[in-house]
Amino acid sequence: MSALLGYEPFVNNCTSLLTQRFSELASSATPTTIDLQHWLQCYAFDVIGEITFANRFGFLDYGEDKEGVFQAIDARGVYSTFVGIFPWIHRFLYPLLPKTGGHGYVFNYTLRQIEDRQRSLKDPRNAGREGPPDIMTKILLAHEENPSKMTKMDLITMCQSNIGAGSDTTAITLSSIFYHLLKYPATYKKLQDEIDTAAKEGRISDPVTFKEAQNELPYLQAVMKEALRIHPATGLPMQRVVPKEGATIAGVFVQGGESVGINSWVAHRNQRVFGRDAEEWRPERWLEFEEQGRGGEVERYMLAFGMGSRTCIGKNISLLEMSKVVPQLVRKFDFLLEEECRGDLKCLNRWFVKQQNFRGRVIARKAVAA
Repeated sequence: MSALLGYEPFVNNCTSLLTQRFSELASSATPTTIDLQHWLQCYAFDVIGEITFANRFGFLDYGEDKEGVFQAIDARGVYSTFVGIFPWIHRFLYPLLPKTGGHGYVFNYTLRQIEDRQRSLKDPRNAGREGPPDIMTKILLAHEENPSKMTKMDLITMCQSNIGAGSDTTAITLSSIFYHLLKYPATYKKLQDEIDTAAKEGRISDPVTFKEAQNELPYLQAVMKEALRIHPATGLPMQRVVPKEGATIAGVFVQGGESVGINSWVAHRNQRVFGRDAEEWRPERWLEFEEQGRGGEVERYMLAFGMGSRTCIGKNISLLEMSKVVPQLVRKFDFLLEEECRGDLKCLNRWFVKQQNFRGRVIARKAVAA
C-alpha cells in the first residue's frame, strides 16, 4: 500500500474533475437526473487510465463513452461468466469474440501509450524529469531490462488487465456505497457529520489524503466495508479442486477432483459471523467489531477482493480511490435518489454484479464546514 501513495496525485486529478462536473450539474437551471453508476464508472475508468498510463481516457470530460468501451467490457463479462464455470468451452468461444469495438479501442490505446512512452524515455530532453511513476513505465522498464522475462505481450496484457478489471469493480463498489447511503439517509448524515467535524478541527485536508481517510474517518471505513459486504462486485464462487483423497466439508464428503467454492454473496450473509441482521445495511457493525476486538477475525470472512493467493492484486488501488473520492463528494454535495430506485436496484450478474439504472440528482450543499 505504501508504494501506491505515489498515485494519490492521479486520483486527486480525477476527483477534482468529477467534483467539477457534479458542481455544473448541481448549478443547472433545470434539475437534471443522471445515471450515477455511469458517472462513477467514468471516474473509475479515468483514474485507472491515469494510474496505468499517467493519462486519462477522457470519460469525465463529457460523461460520454463514445467508443463503446463500457459495453464491450460488459460483453466480455458474459464470456468470462460461462468460461469461468465451464473452462472447456474457452477454445470454442474465444475465437468468436469481437476484435474491434470497445476492446479494440482499449488495445490500440494501450499500444499507443506504450509507443509514446518508449519514445519519451529515449528522448534526452526528458532526462532528469521526475513525476509520479505510472504502472506502465515500471513494467516497460522491466521489459527493457529483461525482454525474455517480461515480454512485450506481458506488458500489453498487464496494462489491458488493469483497465478491464480496475474500472468496473471500483465503479460497482462506489455505486454500492452511494446507493446505500442515499437509501438510508441517516447513514449519509452520520458520514457527512464525521467529515465536517474532521475538516473543522483541521484533521483532514482538501482533498482528503489516504492516510487521513484511514486514521481520522472511522465511519467512512465502516461504510466502505459494509458496501463491500452487502454488494460484492463479483458474483461467482472462487473454485478449488478437491485433493485426490477427497475431503469432508461442512459434514459432507466430496470426492477428489471435484470443484468446490463459496460465493461471497453467501459468505457475507453468514449470521454467525456478521450478526442476525446480516441481510441489512448497517455500517455501525464494523465499529462494534473493532470495540469487541473482532475486527481482524471478521475480515477473514470478507471475500469481496478474494482471499489468500487469490486476493485481487488491484485491491489497494480500489481502496485508495474510494477512500479519497467518497469524502470529497459527501462533503460537497447532497444527492436525491430517484423514486424508482428506492426499492432494491436491479442488478445484472455477468461475473461482475453491476447495478442497473442507479439514478438520482446532485445537489450542492448550502453550507459546508470550514
